[in-house]
Amino acid sequence: MQYVDEFRDSRLIKKTIEMIQQLADPTVHYRIMEVCGGHTFSIYRFGLHDLIPSNVELIHGPGCPVCVLPMGRIDEGLRIAEDPKVILTAFGDMMRVPGQTGSPLVLKAKGRDIRMVYSPLDSLKLAKEHPKKEVVFFAIGFETTAPATALTLLKAQEWGIKNFSVFCNHVLILPAIRAILDSPDMRLDGFIGPGHVSTVIGCRPYAFVAQNYKKPIVISGFEPLDILESILRILRQLKEKKSEVENQYGRVVLWEGNRTALKLLERVFELRSYFEWRGLGFIAQSALKIKKEFSYWDAELRFGTQGITLTDPKAAQCGEVLKGVLKPYQCKLFGRSCNPEHPVGALMVSSEGACAAYFHHVYQKTEV
Repeated sequence: MQYVDEFRDSRLIKKTIEMIQQLADPTVHYRIMEVCGGHTFSIYRFGLHDLIPSNVELIHGPGCPVCVLPMGRIDEGLRIAEDPKVILTAFGDMMRVPGQTGSPLVLKAKGRDIRMVYSPLDSLKLAKEHPKKEVVFFAIGFETTAPATALTLLKAQEWGIKNFSVFCNHVLILPAIRAILDSPDMRLDGFIGPGHVSTVIGCRPYAFVAQNYKKPIVISGFEPLDILESILRILRQLKEKKSEVENQYGRVVLWEGNRTALKLLERVFELRSYFEWRGLGFIAQSALKIKKEFSYWDAELRFGTQGITLTDPKAAQCGEVLKGVLKPYQCKLFGRSCNPEHPVGALMVSSEGACAAYFHHVYQKTEV
């Protein structure tokens, strides 16, 4: 299969690992963060963490959208769904994310009308089919999924659909990376940059990582050879004492990004002053809100959400894992009371969550 087989070529993978071994100074402990949950999934799925030298440590970043969504936002979405007139729609990976009062799937089992959709436009179609119902789309994701939400709001306005609204939880990756870099207890040597988000925003916005913080960042694809080559490029920059933005994922990511998608975001959204991230706290200008022009379709205004803040279960150490302070298996609940069948923390829900990826591809195999 084109764009897959050549990036899983065992001969090239072996050669790249040998080059990594030659570049990595055995007296140095390298800490490299893969920002995107898709990279975390690939690293565990293909066992890449076992192939690289033990002194090259991969730190799992905050790039899984359901993992960083705070419990308060989940509960507010569930409160909206308690209204018998409401059909709440969400992507599949949201359905099992636990809030304080349960998950969308639990509420659905109790009789509320909660449906999984593949696109925000599916929600708009539902609104047209059910004119006496209020259809609310629970929107989450980074810049990757936000353009589809923006397009849906434009269509709702164009078609005059009044029984549809969006509960907007879209977040931005750059403020999160900046918050991690500013964290006093974090020591990182470089970043494997997010491939999906970068298809929209491009490479240029990461310049501050290299220029201000002097850290190399390589935008990466998701196949084994992609990730290994990105690690190699980071090590090469470190050896040459450089800090640059590189684009390893050039077959998909353009340096300037997707201008059509960026225009959609600018047309429909504006920045929130602050937004809460699970594990990272409140980060300034790190999320999107719906502009006043589209306020009629803003579920926060229509249903009067209150911006509640809830504390995560004390025993679940999602925050420490998200910041790279702990590995998934070092959480007290991992594999015991928290597992993919019964997730306590959000990192165990999505396949891109660090805990779920580790559980499926490492823990289960070693336990058998």
